[in-house]
Amino acid sequence: MKALTILQPWATLIAIGEKRFETRSWKTNYRGPLAIHAGKSTDYLHLCNEEPFRTALSKVGLLLPLGAVIATTTVACCLSTEEVFARAVSEEIPYQEIDFGCYGFSRCALGLCNTKELPKPIPARGQQGLWNWEGEVDV
Repeated sequence: MKALTILQPWATLIAIGEKRFETRSWKTNYRGPLAIHAGKSTDYLHLCNEEPFRTALSKVGLLLPLGAVIATTTVACCLSTEEVFARAVSEEIPYQEIDFGCYGFSRCALGLCNTKELPKPIPARGQQGLWNWEGEVDV
């Protein structure tokens, strides 16, 4: 299964369904199942105490898993960040989505759907970009 390492708190926001687009500097033609791997870095955990992160994460608390696969999802599309931003302005998608990504010029947004948080994180070593994860989960 393809996997993507995402730093916390963004990985958990995806896992709990609060973040439906993952922004990247690169585009991909890949569509299909994707494991969400929470990276080991703690550099951005301070955001958990700031809005809108605090409210979005309130249902799971502040103990976010690190260095583990925490969810599965499906990459449904890859859009320009400009298109996603325009959809947020027109209220087709929640504007909060913009607060949870990097919507600078010429970036891409992976549209995610059918996201399922795993009952228990599965420890794994992450990588940059899309990578192959050998673990098993029911999708």
